[in-house]
Amino acid sequence: MKASDLKTKDMTELNKELLDLLKAQFSLRMQIATQQLNNTSQLGKVRRDIARVRTILREKVVTK
Repeated sequence: MKASDLKTKDMTELNKELLDLLKAQFSLRMQIATQQLNNTSQLGKVRRDIARVRTILREKVVTK
């Protein structure tokens, strides 16, 4: 996910994206806990995407 793609979305789409990413992060954490996740780098990618979305949300709030 690129920041430029996120900047074109509005607040509701960004909030939905954030919610989906948080659910994915929870799912990955449960998979790690139960030893079902093979590719643990996915968790880092999801965390970075969450940070990107939160950053863009914060930028949109400050500019309004």
